[in-house]
Amino acid sequence: MWRKILNSFNSVKCSAHNPSLLANNVKYLSSFVSGEPTGPLVKTAIPGPRSLAMLSEMKKIQISDAVQLFADYSKSIGNYLYDVDGNILLDVYTQISSIPLGYNHPELLDVLQDKENIRTFINRPALGVFPGENYPQRVQNSLLRIAPKGHTEVTTMACGSCSNENAYKAIFVWYRRKQRGDNSYTPEEETSCIMNQLPGVSDLTLLSFKGAFHGRTFGTLITTHTKPVHKLDIPTKDWPIGTFPRYKYPLEEFVRENEEEDRRCLAEVEELFDRYNKRGKTVAGVVIEPIQSEGGDHHASPAFFQELQRIAKKNGAALLIDEVQTGGGTTGEFWCHDHFKLDHPVDIVTYSKKMLIGGYFSLPEFRPREGYRIFNTWMGEPSKVILLEKVVEIIKRDKLIENVRVTGDLLLNGLKDFGNRYPNVVKNVRGRGTFCAFDCVSMAKRDQLVEQLKVEGVQSGGAGPVAVRLRPSLVFQPHHASIFLDSLEKALKKMDN
Repeated sequence: MWRKILNSFNSVKCSAHNPSLLANNVKYLSSFVSGEPTGPLVKTAIPGPRSLAMLSEMKKIQISDAVQLFADYSKSIGNYLYDVDGNILLDVYTQISSIPLGYNHPELLDVLQDKENIRTFINRPALGVFPGENYPQRVQNSLLRIAPKGHTEVTTMACGSCSNENAYKAIFVWYRRKQRGDNSYTPEEETSCIMNQLPGVSDLTLLSFKGAFHGRTFGTLITTHTKPVHKLDIPTKDWPIGTFPRYKYPLEEFVRENEEEDRRCLAEVEELFDRYNKRGKTVAGVVIEPIQSEGGDHHASPAFFQELQRIAKKNGAALLIDEVQTGGGTTGEFWCHDHFKLDHPVDIVTYSKKMLIGGYFSLPEFRPREGYRIFNTWMGEPSKVILLEKVVEIIKRDKLIENVRVTGDLLLNGLKDFGNRYPNVVKNVRGRGTFCAFDCVSMAKRDQLVEQLKVEGVQSGGAGPVAVRLRPSLVFQPHHASIFLDSLEKALKKMDN
């Protein structure tokens, strides 16, 4: 099936030196990043001998159990990751979904040569206190140029976890201000909060979902519900935890069952609001991923998110959509929640990864009245804003979101084809754009497939207990998808059946 789709693209192309464009002006077979190899090349086991030697040295310094290989970033290019042993891997995982334009994009390298930019890099200003003279315009040209619908304000942070952590604080400050009105803080509140006591601190809660991942910092761990290794031994809070829908696939064959799953999960959300509010642990907000990523790539319908927003508003709670992994265009919209056609702008949208810098967009009412309520030394990283400015320009110029949609169709159809032909390994194929995943029949089978893909020259990643997740860059094109699907088929044929 997927070969026929790719052939239909090929039939409208000219030579690689003068590529033809389709009606929507998207280049398909010519690479967006020049200098890429023609395909993967595996010379050694992965990790190879040089990687293993370096890992031995690293283990003397710090915990290194998660290290898979040591990369050669001087050679990595576009969609291909080179390792120190000379292996070339087609990277469909891209640093855990964090590389927007592939490796060593030449125009990003040029940004780093500008002397004025270099001065920003080496001085690293404390942005909350001493931003540079052109910083507001940089933010306008980058983050606010692609802001979610209805948003005109943005707060920058360093990473996804601290983006969520500070967004949670913004929600609690907003909610208590609603309760307090225009009254000032009382002396008792100011004194008691220093000692972690009521009434200065609050018993407010956030509602999160089973299978959610919002970070590993102390506060975000309260709302992270994936692997025990993240949470064991860490003190936590009694906050409500709802059930994120678990759909049956293919979706078109289980419409009634999946609609019932939405109703069941939303009824539970309503019940949790009622129960916690009655206990005095008022639910001030709901935090949710548009696609649960680390927890297993679980999807929910637009109807589910539309009703969830209505429930939050009915209860006077904020809705925070965590787009740390889904933001930046890889789902075929710049923000995944745009697929949901929500009734109102989302209250807070957090971002990081493909956005290069962390932070959150928020509606004006979520801006604290006092300075230093949302603050740290660096408030993000100005060099990342400078790079993002160029990334946004390239995304729009090269129509990379359109590329994601076309490539995603090919990728998803190919995976569905394998689901039909290899049902003993591949099932529950799902995705938006190139943000695709499928389940294996067991964790052991999934881990075996991820390792076999490395043998075939593909760097992929797992998610949850049994899922394989794909997180290619925005410059991942149909011919890259074809190489991946070829490699996946080779891996599937070699799997123990």
